[in-house]
Amino acid sequence: MPITPRQSDILHRARSEGRVMVEGLSEAFGVTVQTIRRDLSELCDARLLDRIHGGAVLPSGVTNIGYEDRRRLNADAKEAIARACAAEIPNGASLFLNIGTTTEAVARALRGHSGLMVVTNNMNAAQILAANPSCEVVLTGGALRRADGGLVGDLAVQTIRAFKVDVAVIGASALDADGDLLDFDIQEVRVAHAILQQARQAILVADQGKLTRAAPVRIGSLSDLDIWVTDTDPPATLRALCRDSGTEIRVAEPA
Repeated sequence: MPITPRQSDILHRARSEGRVMVEGLSEAFGVTVQTIRRDLSELCDARLLDRIHGGAVLPSGVTNIGYEDRRRLNADAKEAIARACAAEIPNGASLFLNIGTTTEAVARALRGHSGLMVVTNNMNAAQILAANPSCEVVLTGGALRRADGGLVGDLAVQTIRAFKVDVAVIGASALDADGDLLDFDIQEVRVAHAILQQARQAILVADQGKLTRAAPVRIGSLSDLDIWVTDTDPPATLRALCRDSGTEIRVAEPA
């Protein structure tokens, strides 16, 4: 469908921030909330956005959005989460990092650590950590997924199963209301399962934007984790699930 310049700006904001809210857009563009609701309705009818209470988010379903767009989604929140996650990891630790833009941010936050050994199927994270001369980096091998620099498949799983590390740091594409961690690619999820099985401690890095998305493949549950690092206080149902299962929540402080 043809879209107006304002609707184009709304889409750009959604890609940058993960979600857009009616009240905020009304103030930003100096138009009524009814006008913004009409814009969002048209964008949702065109399947460019999905409605949520009070606003809209990027559509999700059986395919993920592009990696560069994901890098821009909630970028500040991801950096804050990465710093908080890095603070949980001591010097001299061994760890897994899986595929994702938030785990990529964790790699950046670990550049000042010493004596690390990092096993990863995330080529972007490996390249970042190569700048840390005190960090040993092990790439899993596997089939290269060109869209995001991920290594997947049996070889990646076999490599991971050769290690037993201190900490697994994983991301997820979506986080369901019942606490399930979700992703889009069954091959990537197989790698994530192996990572969780071969680590003594598991940390999820996931911002609140993941609560507004859906994906078809289950990685596991918040109850399978030791720590969830996020950017704002989670809903009461997820806080209760974490409390009952012993999963600690860390809310990252902005820079």
